[in-house]
Amino acid sequence: MRSSLHKTALIIPAAGSGERLGANLPKALVQVVGRTLIEHAVTSLSPIANQVIIAAPAGYEEQFRKLFGDSVEVVTGGKTRSESVSFALKKVKAENQFVLVHDAARALASTELGQRVVAELANGAKAVIPTLPVSDTIKAVDEMGHVVTTPARETLRIVQTPQGFDLATLITAHASGDDATDDAGLVEAQGVKVHTVNGEARALKITTKEDLTTATNILLGLNLEVRTGIGVDSHAFAKSGERMLWLAGLLWSDEIGLEGHSDGDVALHAICDALLAASELGDLGSNFGTSDPKYKGAAGSLLLKETLARVKSAGFTVSNVSVQIVGNRPKIGTRRSEAITVISNLLDGAPVSVSATTTDGLGFTGEGKGLSAIATAIVIKK
Repeated sequence: MRSSLHKTALIIPAAGSGERLGANLPKALVQVVGRTLIEHAVTSLSPIANQVIIAAPAGYEEQFRKLFGDSVEVVTGGKTRSESVSFALKKVKAENQFVLVHDAARALASTELGQRVVAELANGAKAVIPTLPVSDTIKAVDEMGHVVTTPARETLRIVQTPQGFDLATLITAHASGDDATDDAGLVEAQGVKVHTVNGEARALKITTKEDLTTATNILLGLNLEVRTGIGVDSHAFAKSGERMLWLAGLLWSDEIGLEGHSDGDVALHAICDALLAASELGDLGSNFGTSDPKYKGAAGSLLLKETLARVKSAGFTVSNVSVQIVGNRPKIGTRRSEAITVISNLLDGAPVSVSATTTDGLGFTGEGKGLSAIATAIVIKK
C-alpha cells in the first residue's frame, strides 16, 4: 500500500456465500488460477489504498487474517451488504479522504480502474462508479412477465466496482440505515450526484461456475504456466483390526485400516503424487521414502501439508485437485462433502473434487483386499 496526496481506504465486503459456485465456503475464498478471489481483489487495489478493511463472514475471520497478516483489517460482516460496509466503515481512519468499496466477487478489476475512480474523486466528485454501456435490448416486465416498456439502452449502464466516495458522504449515506444493492444507491437517495468513469470487461462479477471459467480464461491469457500431474496409490487392508482406516483425510472408525509405512491414506497419497508430478518435484517415494523414519506412521494430512509447502517453494500454486477412490468399502458418498472440506482446507482453499467407484469384482480392490486412488492436480506458475 502506498500513501498519496489523497489518502484512500479500501473496503471489501466479502461475506457472500459460494453456493452458486459449487463451493462449501465463502465466495471470497473460492480459488481461481491458484489464488482466492479476495487475494486477487486485494492485490489489484491495495496499491492505491492506505488502509484495507475486509468484512468477512462470521466464523471465517481468522482464515482471512491468515491470508494477509497485518496488511489488512478484518471485521465481521453483517446480514446484508450494506450492513457489512457499515461495520467496515467504522474502522476507516479519519485521515482518509476517500473510500473505495469493492466487491470481492469482482476480483479481476484492475489497479488502473481503481485509479480512474480515485482521479475523478480528486477532481471534486463526491461519488464515482465505473460503468459499461448496455449492448443488449432491455425490457421492463410486470409481475405476470408481460413487457411494460423498452428503455432506451443508450441511457442505460452496467454498474461495477470499485465505487468511490468522499468519506463524509459515504458515512452520511450509511447513517440513514437504509439498504441498497450498492453504495451508490444509498448516496443517490441522499441527493448526491454520482459521476461515472469507464469500466472494464475484466471486472465481471464472478457468481456462477461459468463466470469462474471466464475469469480463468482471462487470467490464463496473462502468460501463466499451467501444468497437470497424475498420482496413483494403492494399499492392502491390514490383516488385523489394529490399524485405523484413514481415507481422504477422515477417520473411518468402523473400518479396518490399510497397511503402509505411513497411515495408508490412498486418497491423500495420490494427491501428493499428482502435485509433486505437476511441479516436477519427483514423486511420493522420492520425497517421503520408507527409509526415512520421520514419516513412519505419518498422517496423510501431514504429507499433504509438506507437499503443498514444497510445491509453493517451487513457485507454483494449486489451481484444483480431483481424486477418485477405487474400492468396495467404505461408502464415500455419505462423507463426500466432509472429505472435500478437509482436503480443500489442507490445500489452503483450493477447489477439490472427490469421487468413488468400484471395479465390478475385478482385481484386488474388486475382491475387497484393499483400496486404490487416482488423483489429478493442476498447478499454476507465473
